[in-house]
Amino acid sequence: MSASSQPVPWRTRLGTWQARLAARRLAGAIRDKLPATHGITPTPTFAGEALRWHLNGDTLEVELHRDPCNELGTTALGELEKLVEYIQHGAGGARAVILWSSVKRGFCAGADLRELYEGLIAHHAGGDRTPMKQLAIAHEVRGFIDRIHAVMDALDTAPLTVVAAVHGFCFGGGFELALTADVIIAEKSARFAFPELRLGLVPGFGGIPRLERDVGNAVVRDLLMTGRSMNAKRANEVGLVSQVVARGEGLTVARKVAEQAARFDPETTRRAKRFAKPLPVERLRREKDLFIEMMASPVVVKALRKFVESTDVRPYLP
Repeated sequence: MSASSQPVPWRTRLGTWQARLAARRLAGAIRDKLPATHGITPTPTFAGEALRWHLNGDTLEVELHRDPCNELGTTALGELEKLVEYIQHGAGGARAVILWSSVKRGFCAGADLRELYEGLIAHHAGGDRTPMKQLAIAHEVRGFIDRIHAVMDALDTAPLTVVAAVHGFCFGGGFELALTADVIIAEKSARFAFPELRLGLVPGFGGIPRLERDVGNAVVRDLLMTGRSMNAKRANEVGLVSQVVARGEGLTVARKVAEQAARFDPETTRRAKRFAKPLPVERLRREKDLFIEMMASPVVVKALRKFVESTDVRPYLP
């Protein structure tokens, strides 16, 4: 009998079964706490805790408005899922989408690190680091990452033109959200960064594969490995943003871009976008796996604790 055909000991089979059962129970409990999105009738106007949107002619304007800087956690994710559902139902006939922020600090500072930290601390309470517990944590993280990737991919491939108007902080998950847009308009105050390495992580919402699609590898590695921010002028020089505009003019210019894009035949726009902006499916899958693997490191909890306890007025910066 070959080694591959040896029967698995019953204790091993039982342990594996128990771990999977615990993971499923945990995932079910988490799903019960998250906002439900299926079965909701999409509406042309929406006002939530993190997002607001309305139709302005042929453009769907989506406003990020949650202080302190539009952090992406379960609340924002649930509302983004509603937005995607509305777009997939035709977006009320809209021909373009604008993503913009009314928060003074910027477009989006990234993932909700405080929520992430609290979740990890709750799981590590009592010092339980058994393989079963680690598997359950990985299962929960996978569920969230799969959801956020589904939202980002849907915006990335939406059959209409998506424009992001960016000012101030555009870091981490916020940068990844902006990268789903077809056109990025940056005010002079905009700064782009991937500070995730300071947390013991890589960007996990699809940022590196999408950035690789738009700029050279030297720029990608600089942003990833140093965590330094890139200003709007430099972002324009490397081809990340299409226009740099004065402070406070981002939304105005984005509206003009959206108006121009809406003039074309919808099917022509859809086909042109699919050709010019292919989704890097395999790289996105590998990024998810790496992010989930790295989340198991104690370095992450330590780094998140430092962030949460920071008294720095700009804790987002490396």
